[in-house]
Amino acid sequence: MEETQLLLLRLVLNGSSSDFSRNQFLVQVDIMLVTLCALITALTCVSGVTVLTQKPPVVSVRKGETATMDCNLGTVTNAPAYWYKQIPGGSPQYVLRMYHGWSSPDYGSGFSSPKFTSTHQSTTDYRLIIKSVEEGDSAVYYCQTWDSSADSGVSQ
Repeated sequence: MEETQLLLLRLVLNGSSSDFSRNQFLVQVDIMLVTLCALITALTCVSGVTVLTQKPPVVSVRKGETATMDCNLGTVTNAPAYWYKQIPGGSPQYVLRMYHGWSSPDYGSGFSSPKFTSTHQSTTDYRLIIKSVEEGDSAVYYCQTWDSSADSGVSQ
């Protein structure tokens, strides 16, 4: 069975509007996400689980700037990093996947270079880069991979 890991990262666009109710909603969503992640972590305390880490947990940039998000795959070294974008109330959208052996990422429908790209610093460290950020880029971004070493076969 393949073991899948997900990591979430929220990109917030800093703008001129300071809508308190929207910010309050985002804080409530963040609290729910942290609670959900804590519950999932507690329920999946199994030997061999790989933990993905992200830096920073929230990215705030101004319109037109570049946003960068990092994902460390933990002990997984021979698998690509997948990035997904989810707007509140919507379904996750596949943005791209990047593998340390590739020179460029593989893109999902509607996403392309140079707006979205990815780099790798090692076999476990990946970066999502969003250039010329617009309001529509504000979303939760997920990093995902799988641990193929968790696959098991049965032989007779």
